[in-house]
Amino acid sequence: MATTGSVSRSAPSAPWVRSRLSVMMLLQYAIWGAWLPLLWPYLKNHLHFEDAQIGNMFAVGAIGAVVAPWIAGQIADRYFNTERYLAISHLVGGILVWQLASITTYSGFLWFSLFYSIIYSPTLSLTNSLSFHHLKDRDRDFGKIRVWGTVGWVLVGIAIGQWLLRAHTPGSEQLAGLSPAAADAMVASAHAAGMADAFRLSGLLGVVMGIYCLSLPATPPSSGKRASAVAEAISEIRLAPLVTLFMLAVPVSCIHQFYFVHTSSFLGAVQRQSGGEGLADLFNSIFGVGGGGLMTVGQICEIAVLASMPLLAVRFSRKTLLGAGLVAYALRMALFAYYAPIAAATGIPEVSIVVAGVALHGFCFGCFIFVAFLIVDEETTGDVRASAQSLFNLVMIGFGIIVGSKIAAGVATSATSGGVTDYTELFSVPMWAALGCFVMLLLFYVPGRRADRMK
Repeated sequence: MATTGSVSRSAPSAPWVRSRLSVMMLLQYAIWGAWLPLLWPYLKNHLHFEDAQIGNMFAVGAIGAVVAPWIAGQIADRYFNTERYLAISHLVGGILVWQLASITTYSGFLWFSLFYSIIYSPTLSLTNSLSFHHLKDRDRDFGKIRVWGTVGWVLVGIAIGQWLLRAHTPGSEQLAGLSPAAADAMVASAHAAGMADAFRLSGLLGVVMGIYCLSLPATPPSSGKRASAVAEAISEIRLAPLVTLFMLAVPVSCIHQFYFVHTSSFLGAVQRQSGGEGLADLFNSIFGVGGGGLMTVGQICEIAVLASMPLLAVRFSRKTLLGAGLVAYALRMALFAYYAPIAAATGIPEVSIVVAGVALHGFCFGCFIFVAFLIVDEETTGDVRASAQSLFNLVMIGFGIIVGSKIAAGVATSATSGGVTDYTELFSVPMWAALGCFVMLLLFYVPGRRADRMK
């Protein structure tokens, strides 16, 4: 990313710049949020793929993050304006993701997912690096920008949930005479089939984003110390805080993947089983059905955490915030794993315990992943910012997701018997892993020279 002509970090960023970057983030994450939470139930309950096959789908979805530093990061840092690269990527990506709604074969879905990943995944880190390039104070301004990505995720999640409720839920006359189990199966099947519309919505948003990117502030490449921006970024990752951060990124990504792979199915089952209860019906009326809409409770909490980040980032150390995020990961999985016995012991409705676990996603993302992006930015120089962000994405949503998807699929297979999943067994695995990561952070993380770099 260019440093020549970049903004000074001593004065507030121009409001028009923040507004344009905010819309960029809203569209960027709406594209992803439309379909990602629903991918497992769609492939499992509609296309009837096996767990291992679905694990492969999530794994190939991370290939783009693996190649991003050597393709997208290098191009944006050395050869091509970032906003133009984003425009082309999203226009092509919108066309590709639309096709996923009508592909029914395993091989076809796998190959299109791979191509889409290579196009879309690099744009995640590039929108971060583009924002950092144009913001004068990352602590004060980036949270205000990034929060709009969460807003986009929430809006599309609720929209799809309501669409499934109103357009793809069988009426009472269709369910009349069926046993509770048969009625539940019919509703689940109808919802799963309707999830194909999520890919179509994502495709439309991708085209809109592609066109919009042409209006973003110019972000030209620069000449760094080395011709390879990736090599220069790797040399800077040898700094102490980044070494530990990159070490933690893989297991945390695996834990994160358990959430996105299995939570929508888990919540969908809780929503159906709790139907007729006042509180559960209230949640359904607000967030829709299928699990994806209810997952946006986590993003709503994320908005509050990110909105508070300008205050939190200056009040607490980076290590404290990272630790809070890891504790939230462990507690969230504990609530999912043990929601039934907790409800029995306390009298709290099961759906309330589950929703509380979903809400913790805001602290998981805000205190660990968001803060990690800040650390990567402040511990690297401006001319390799895109490549450094892409390298972290390589670990976080590349290798971590590939490994995490396979582990999540394998644990799901072992935790499922007779078509029934033991969620205590399923979610206790990432719970213990999160606690292990917290211990690693306490033992090995060494603060960087943030204050010196922000002067």
